[in-house]
Amino acid sequence: MAAANVNGVRLFYELQGSGEAPLALVHGSWDSHRDWDLLVPRLVDSFRVLTYDRRGHSESTCPPGQGSVREDVADLAALIQDLGLAPAWVAGNSFGASIALRLAGERHDLLRGLIIHERPLFALLADDSAVAPMLEQVRQRVGGVVERIASGDHAGAAEQFVETVVLGPGSWAQLPPEYKKIMMDNAPTFLDEAKDPEQLVFELEWIKEFTRPALLTLGDQSPPIFGPVVGKLAEAMPRAEVLKFPGAGHIPHATHPDVYAKAIIEFVRMHS
Repeated sequence: MAAANVNGVRLFYELQGSGEAPLALVHGSWDSHRDWDLLVPRLVDSFRVLTYDRRGHSESTCPPGQGSVREDVADLAALIQDLGLAPAWVAGNSFGASIALRLAGERHDLLRGLIIHERPLFALLADDSAVAPMLEQVRQRVGGVVERIASGDHAGAAEQFVETVVLGPGSWAQLPPEYKKIMMDNAPTFLDEAKDPEQLVFELEWIKEFTRPALLTLGDQSPPIFGPVVGKLAEAMPRAEVLKFPGAGHIPHATHPDVYAKAIIEFVRMHS
């Protein structure tokens, strides 16, 4: 891996591939650039693929004090610019998708288009009484995880998050040991993200002027709360397309990498 000094932190990254189009992959909470290990080999013939550890995750700097999603957005912008990748396609998963969306709203000049999977922008649903019970359930489950991290039980918190928030019962035991370690090591950063008052905030007005192609994906096995979020974004974005992966959940790049890679490649080709 290489390292770049941006915005006062040192970010570790990898740039791979022989394709002409640049593609930046933004991982979600708990994770690292290793989150994309099964996907990248399927993309390197079509793209120059950037993966990196977001600030506070794995090899990248974890600065003191309260972090902010704004810093993550600024880091992604700086990496794309400093590595000469602009304009790039940007794909994000979960909280990484939230970062990618914010960048699209703030710096559309850096992007050719977006591919984002199940962004947790639950503030968009605050006035929807039909999903209020689901939102409360998510809030309680994430709150339990946050309390467990704060108590120092990083392993228990990671397992609880995987099994009650994103993947379901029994899924923790199926994860590779190295992935479990990454999650446990990055638990303090999830706690920091949870304390950021802007973590889940997003205004649809921010994205209505983004006229580049956008692919909004979700899995039919994912928590149902993501569907209404995708619907809100699709209505607001001028060139958004929605794709649902049969049999997939919150991390299709890990569970269905062939299907996910094909979707990315075909979408980019269609809009190039």
